[in-house]
Amino acid sequence: MCCDLKRRFLLLYATQKGQAKAIAEEIWQQAGAHGLEADMHCISEMDKYNLETEKDPVVIVISTTGTGDPPDTACKFVRKIQDTTLPPDHFAHLQYGLLGLGDSEYTFFCNGGKTVDRRLQELGAQHFYDTGLADDCVGLELVVDPWINGLWFALKEAFLLQKEKEGMSSDAVSSSLSAAPHVGHELNLSSEVQNLKLEDERVRSSDLLTQKLVDIPLVASTRDTEPSLDHSVPPVSQSALNIPALPPEYIEVEFQDTHGENPHLSSLISEGTTFEVPVTKAVQLTREDAIKTALLLELDIAAFLRALVECTSDVGEKRRLQELCSRQGASDYTRFIRDCNVCLLDLLHAFPSCKPSLNLLIEHLPKLQARSYSVSSSNLYQPGKLCFVFNIVEFPACPARPVSRKGVCTGWLAELVAPLLHPSKNTLDTKGGSSSTGKISIFARPNNTFHLPADPSVPFIMVGPGTGISPFIGFLQHRQKLREEHPDWEFGETWLFFGCRHQDRDYLFKDELRCFLENGTLTHLKVCFSRDSSTAEVAPPKYVQDVIRLYSKEVARVLLKERGYFYICGDKKHMADGVSDAVVDILSTEMEADKLEAMKILAMLREAKRYLQDVWS
Repeated sequence: MCCDLKRRFLLLYATQKGQAKAIAEEIWQQAGAHGLEADMHCISEMDKYNLETEKDPVVIVISTTGTGDPPDTACKFVRKIQDTTLPPDHFAHLQYGLLGLGDSEYTFFCNGGKTVDRRLQELGAQHFYDTGLADDCVGLELVVDPWINGLWFALKEAFLLQKEKEGMSSDAVSSSLSAAPHVGHELNLSSEVQNLKLEDERVRSSDLLTQKLVDIPLVASTRDTEPSLDHSVPPVSQSALNIPALPPEYIEVEFQDTHGENPHLSSLISEGTTFEVPVTKAVQLTREDAIKTALLLELDIAAFLRALVECTSDVGEKRRLQELCSRQGASDYTRFIRDCNVCLLDLLHAFPSCKPSLNLLIEHLPKLQARSYSVSSSNLYQPGKLCFVFNIVEFPACPARPVSRKGVCTGWLAELVAPLLHPSKNTLDTKGGSSSTGKISIFARPNNTFHLPADPSVPFIMVGPGTGISPFIGFLQHRQKLREEHPDWEFGETWLFFGCRHQDRDYLFKDELRCFLENGTLTHLKVCFSRDSSTAEVAPPKYVQDVIRLYSKEVARVLLKERGYFYICGDKKHMADGVSDAVVDILSTEMEADKLEAMKILAMLREAKRYLQDVWS
């Protein structure tokens, strides 16, 4: 007589763009081979599980949004466990392991996972497995793969302890788990993972972490290590491609006002609801000869490389593809993809004898990431209208890319609204939504931190070069309307540092900013142009961080004496980091403190949500 010997554990995931779900699905698929059964649910499906009565081990995979918050799907769960009336032993019965996903390029690394982990500990829950914190900046797989490999032995140890507590024989449990292969191998792997100290001593250097993982066998011997059309085994550096993100079928739009500053906006936001809206206006904000084309729209509310080898007939091309699949050639492939922005079409052009079937291409194509855009309008200022700004991403032809192309999302949007752009004025308003007006599906994703101060008398500084100015136009529109409706209110001063390449080509919202300045909504406007030539004896500042340094006393006064807010929107690596360095230097100079002390002050401002970033890489 045969009976089911698989032991159950609860598997929860909280995802924003699909990566946490994909990793949870990988855990769910591997569980059977280890004699275990994963009961998998999205963390938002609280009607399908109950942590208050859960007796089995719990595994949680949770991502973090760019602002350091838990994913939208975890908001209800987090609110529930943060109930201050819960006793400190509320989850004393709970055994769990947590894998957090994040990006150290952003301020609050893995804060979504850390928030849940910390609160569960406060409520008495116990780890059966060390917390893992995976960094997308150096590659999620460097932590995800060994964490998953070590999970199985940790789960089986948890089951053994559970049976001992229940008074059952450990021999019976051992026999029930013997169906899972290579327990001894996994014991060694688990000890290696423990030595990584993924939670408390997280290795920041990708080189050091890679060296640490060299001796860890990341692929179990029971798995087929030979690539085929049915099964692909990429090297470690390519493993992230096996964790595709599953985006929703819409464009995400971030409403900047969700804390009562704009009561009219709440009627537009229904979490989880997708709705179609027509594009009623399209405006080209840049001149035709600008380096980047920026558009404003108004709305009426590689993991298949190994498989490709099998489809390649030329011996030389096949050998080169095999080299790119190897661990030694993986860095070449990664650098090639990153530096040249190569897509699948370019890859097939580079290897003309590679002729995969359509079914194979569809099977291995990575799923598209969702696109988020900050709203550049205020519903209080323009009821029923919503605007957002984006640059058209363009990749010119080059030796590695024989055909020029545009970004997937921005290219699609540009083609969609091309009929709306007047050939001379670059703008056209449609009346009532004509038959030629395209429609796009949008979804409201509230931003819980990047919004106007609740107190209108508090001063704030905005830094937004290029399309980074987008949310600040909405800020200023909203502030202007409040000033009109409440003339008796006290309003703090407002600063905007804006930068672009050329004053006459890509000075976005030039007329609107001049109006804001003239009517007093914007107190100070400081602009710089990085590519314009100058005949002045002293060269003008090229970048926003250079201009900020010129107003160090004012910046320090707003931040330190008047407890103001500092907002940054735009490119992370080439702008936001430079602005942060400038602010640190200003704090150090004005406070007459060393740089380390100034960095601590900036960290405190971040923690207090008074130094806020909406940035991208």
